[in-house]
Amino acid sequence: MQIFRTPAPAQWPGLQQRPQAEQNAQVLARAAAIFDDVTQRGDVALRQYAAQLDGVPDLGALRVSAEELAAGAAQVPPALQAAIRQAIQNITTFHAAQRPPAVEAEVETMPGVRCWRRSVPVPRVGLYVPGGSAPLFSTLLMLGIPAQLAGCRQIVLCTPPGRGTGQVAPVILFAAQALGLSTIIKAGGAQAVAALTVGTASVPAVDKIFGPGNRYVTAAKQLAAQRGVAIDMPAGPSEVLVIADASANPAFVAADLLSQAEHGPDSQVVLLTDAEEVLSGVLTELDRQLPLLPRADVARQALAESRAILLPDVAAMLDFSNQYAPEHLILAVADPEALAADIYNAGSVFMGHLTPEAVGDYASGTNHTLPTGGYARSYSGVSLDSFYKKITFQQLSPAGLTALAPVVEAMAEAEGLGAHAHAVALRREALAAPPAAH
Repeated sequence: MQIFRTPAPAQWPGLQQRPQAEQNAQVLARAAAIFDDVTQRGDVALRQYAAQLDGVPDLGALRVSAEELAAGAAQVPPALQAAIRQAIQNITTFHAAQRPPAVEAEVETMPGVRCWRRSVPVPRVGLYVPGGSAPLFSTLLMLGIPAQLAGCRQIVLCTPPGRGTGQVAPVILFAAQALGLSTIIKAGGAQAVAALTVGTASVPAVDKIFGPGNRYVTAAKQLAAQRGVAIDMPAGPSEVLVIADASANPAFVAADLLSQAEHGPDSQVVLLTDAEEVLSGVLTELDRQLPLLPRADVARQALAESRAILLPDVAAMLDFSNQYAPEHLILAVADPEALAADIYNAGSVFMGHLTPEAVGDYASGTNHTLPTGGYARSYSGVSLDSFYKKITFQQLSPAGLTALAPVVEAMAEAEGLGAHAHAVALRREALAAPPAAH
């Protein structure tokens, strides 16, 4: 890790920089070419990319059959099945508590002018779940559960076929089965996002796309948004920031940093502490724990772009953290509740010495689909609300129109929009006219 001791606030912006993504223009151009190809050739293009990119020369059906789903799910060991079911219960409990009323409280803004708002599920959603050597079945739980709770009519799961096998990872199939999802597509990468956007013979088009992925998936989601399909949020490499005071356990802190660093070489971890002994202890623990990890090489690359920073006090650490706006924020301090009210930029916060970031990744109940790259300044993580639209309604009585008409007419005329004023005046005059004689 790069080590900085008491940097001046003027130096902080440089220390808050994320690792730069490589070849952005080339990635976007490649994703756009794939998008156009899938738009033109549909399923044929998806099978070709499965052969080229996934090593599956004869994929066959793009949709997972009921028989494949059952057979794959049955391969998951009972202990993992039980763990997934417990995670489902916790995630469901947390997200069900977020369910909005079908119709929010109606208000009368002035006599005869009624306004209200209704929560409506996004009708069709696409869930992208990365596969490969480490299938992220936990992501399926984080997306599938709120989609179901919201009542989305159609939920389409896209996940890459296994390299060389053409089969979806059994643990993803078990998670899908446990959630009652049946529309499962063997497609990954930018091509899957393109298919969800434009639709193919096998892949239904959707209204909103959720889920993380590599830089090609991220670029494809940007292209989807340009075509009128909503996305959950901009996505980037995973990150964690730890605020540690003198009470922190260096072994715990090092383990938390490594658990994030193992996600990928472009992940970033940041340690802020006001205790020199914690800083040196964490660095010692990193050296001890790193060689023991199965993904040590990946974590080592991430640590090379990561920072350990000694700051004068807790106030400075909070200030730095809020400027950085981390995806994950761990408060490894004696009294985390005392700091919580001063946190205003973070995706998810982990309070105290016994709350590692890993619990939120899997099973505490909160959602792990969170804003990265500083987007926590303006974006929230995925929640039940992400799967709803809010539609406003208004209705005027004769008294309401009569009272509101002069206001609207004056404002419309001032903006030079005479047709707006006329639409109101026409009704006002009709109400004022005497009844026609019979």
